Amino acid sequence: MPRKNYHKNLCGIDEAGRGPFAGPLCVAGVVLLKDIEELNDSKKLSEKKREKLFDSIKQNSIYHIVFSSAQKIDEVGLSICLQDSINEIMQNIEAKEYLMDGNTAFGIENLKFLIKADASIKEVSAASILAKVSRDRYMCEIAIKYPEYSFEKHKGYGTKIHTDAIIKYGYCSIHRRTFKIKKLDGINIANNL
Repeated sequence: MPRKNYHKNLCGIDEAGRGPFAGPLCVAGVVLLKDIEELNDSKKLSEKKREKLFDSIKQNSIYHIVFSSAQKIDEVGLSICLQDSINEIMQNIEAKEYLMDGNTAFGIENLKFLIKADASIKEVSAASILAKVSRDRYMCEIAIKYPEYSFEKHKGYGTKIHTDAIIKYGYCSIHRRTFKIKKLDGINIANNL
């Protein structure tokens, strides 16, 4: 469980769900308490391997996971959602350094960044896995409420099956209305709340 006032050297931070048309943004921060084998960028691991590592990371780390809803993304934008999530992680996990995967610190003091950190820094790899698995599990759960969109298959990303479902059924409550989808240009999309 996450605990404040725990001093460790490095908190790795990564996100999942920046690019989908639907579902939340998920950002995780992780301080590892012991070395975990086979950590890597979550996108390079099988779903089965991610699930196995997810439990091991949670049992052997200080972590904090933040979700930003599609509604918040539409209201304030992805950058603000990322800033808010990172700030919340930094408030809940005390570390000497905070390292984010990517090419920007989002204007946050004391946040370092590194491209492909999720593939080279174990704390960031762990954060990548926590964020990805947490978001994927949410999308599988919400798929039960909205079976016509097949969220369990594409997790809200812009696949053909997803865009075809939007054309047929309209948007549901977890769609990001501000995202521009080329295939949907000029099509009047209904709201299926």
